[in-house]
Order: sequence, then structure tokens, then C-alpha cells
Amino acid sequence: MVLVTGGTGLVGSHLLYFLLKEHQNVRATHRSTSDINAVKKIFSYYGKESNALFERINWVEADIIDIPALTEAFKGITHVYHAAAYISFDPKHYHKLKKANVEGTANVVNLCLSNSIEKLCYVSSVATLGSTLDNTLITEETHWNPAGENSVYAITKYDAEMEVWRGMQEGLNAVIVNPGIIFGEGFWNSGSGVILKMIAKELPFYTSGGMGFVDVRDVVSVLIQLMNSTIAEERFILVGENLHYKELLSEIATLQNKKIPKKRIAQWKLMLFCNLDWAWSALFGGKRKLLKATVRSMYTVSFYDATKVKETLAFSFTPYQQTLQRVNKAFLEK
Repeated sequence: MVLVTGGTGLVGSHLLYFLLKEHQNVRATHRSTSDINAVKKIFSYYGKESNALFERINWVEADIIDIPALTEAFKGITHVYHAAAYISFDPKHYHKLKKANVEGTANVVNLCLSNSIEKLCYVSSVATLGSTLDNTLITEETHWNPAGENSVYAITKYDAEMEVWRGMQEGLNAVIVNPGIIFGEGFWNSGSGVILKMIAKELPFYTSGGMGFVDVRDVVSVLIQLMNSTIAEERFILVGENLHYKELLSEIATLQNKKIPKKRIAQWKLMLFCNLDWAWSALFGGKRKLLKATVRSMYTVSFYDATKVKETLAFSFTPYQQTLQRVNKAFLEK
């Protein structure tokens, strides 16, 4: 039986669909506060057979930091996809991030070892990679810079990756993927879904940064191919296209028949708003609306080279225009 941690997340939910489509017996973990119906909604994007497939999921309530519950979830498992993670860029959430991402991943790795799991596929992030000084493409060999301006999320995902590498040194058969920003149906209030909502509101501004993007279905396809292969002790960047934010926002605005953002907003203006937002939050306890780590990323160009996975698996990424058309259609019909 296959175990998927983080089964109610973006990658986890799409992964569940394709695993079940392959007629695999699948168990998925979820927290007590997770919305399982959100997964059912994502399954519905795939057509009529989705309900029958959804009903085959063996759900287990188990937080990855709850060792007794997680131990029960591992019973009878042979392969593990670890997609569970806590996502936040707020320094206030560092301890929550460390608990979920680092300690949680350590728990998964330890249980894989103690249960003689045949293989672990871990969903990491391009956030764990370093940056280049000459603006060349970032590869799997571009190593993490601990002295850099790393977000708390990146720090904990890097430490989580180290737990997986530690497991490999102890005999675990494992592989790691590092996706860029993932576009996929569902979860419109987080991740790439926020970009679609922003364009729908016709915000006129764009920033000068750029990032690597990937289709959630490509992420899932690579995960399954890696799990079914003999490949181990490797990491793979998953980026289908590198785009400047202006280009991405213009593409989506055109699809939505909205005004294309044409005003470049200076970084200092967002930093000023960020500081005011911090002061307001400190005084009145409200939730932060804009974080310095977010602003920095909006003005940083981070482009990635996914040649390794293309050559290793003879893999072709979905053209980003197709991805945007499909996901935007689902967004407008939600």
C-alpha cells in the first residue's frame, strides 16, 4: 500500500487522483482540521470517474508531528510520498514551521527506516537551492547559502531536506523533487491561486522579479515516475518555464479579459508598506498582510534549469500557456 502525507494539499490531492487511477491501494494522512471535501472538489476537475476514485482513499487522521498516530498510518505501507508541509513566510511562525517541516519530516524518515519502506519520494522546494552571482540558471548543484537572506520557510524546508539526506545515509531508498511555484486546480486562496485572484481584481501593478513555474500535473507525473524507477539519492528541479512576473500577469490578464498590469511599482514603496504593516500588527495584533521575505522575492529573478529531470526521465513539461488556460478556466468556473 502507498502512503501520501499531506493528502489534502495541492500536490497531495492531485497525486491521490493519479495514484488511484493506476489502481493502487492508497492511504492518505490528514489533520483533524483539514477539509477532505476540498480533495473531492479537486477530483471533480478530472471527470465523471472522480467520485468512485475518491471513495477508495483510505483516510487516516495523523499529523506528521504526532508519532503514535503516524506510526499507525505506516502499518502495511511499502512506499511513501511525503508532501505534507507548513507554508508561511512570517518569522513569527518559525517554531511552527520547524515543528512541522523539520521534526515532521524526521518522523517520516525514521518511520520509513524502521518499517523498511521500499522508497520515499519527498516534495521539497526550489527555496532550498542557492542563487547564482552571474544570473545563470540555478541547477541542483547550486548550493544553499546559509548566510543569504533566506525566509523562515526556506530555512525549515532546507533542514527538512537534510533529514531526508540523513535517512539516505542510514540506508533509506529516497529521492527528492524541488518544484518552483506550482499552478494547479483548487486552493484558490493560497499559492498560485492568489495570483489568479489578484488579476481578477485588476490590480494595475507588477514587480520586476521572476520565478520558475510548474504544472501540478507535471509534478505528480515526475513523482510517480521516480517512485517506479530505480533512481535514488538524487534531487530534481521541477520547473517547466521561467517567467518574469510581468509576463505571467499579462498572460493571465489576457485569459481573464482583464486589464494588463502596466505600472511597475518600486520596491521601496512595498517595503514602506511592509514596515507600516508590521507596526500595525505589533500594535493591534492583526495578521500581517505583507512580509519582507515576500517583497524580496517579488523583486528577485530566480530562474531554474530542469535539464536533469528532462534527460533522466525523457520528460517534457506541459507548455505553460496550456497550464494557465486550464487552471484559469477552472478558477473562473469555481
